[in-house]
Amino acid sequence: MLNKPSREEDEYFAREDVEKKRKLAFQQAQVMADQQKEALRTLHYMKCPKCGFDLHTLKRGEVDLDTCFNCKGLWIDAGELAHFERQLQSPEQRHAVVSALLNIFKHD
Repeated sequence: MLNKPSREEDEYFAREDVEKKRKLAFQQAQVMADQQKEALRTLHYMKCPKCGFDLHTLKRGEVDLDTCFNCKGLWIDAGELAHFERQLQSPEQRHAVVSALLNIFKHD
């Protein structure tokens, strides 16, 4: 004579199975989201957000300026603006930096 599991045992194992499948589906969704995020980052890395052309990094002091020579866009990363401002203590320094920035896009 076989001992069949009780109804409560069947329900318990069914709930456990559903919970395992739910966790697996969540993990798969996370992996897919991470893969999509990485694919988008790779696709758009160092591309101009305005026109899509390649960005070029220009070093100005300790700040990296990401520049698009197509649309003349200029981007800096988070935190670099504050660092940039700290470098500009005197009016002479500010003038020199603004002049350098304007020379980047000077037309011949």
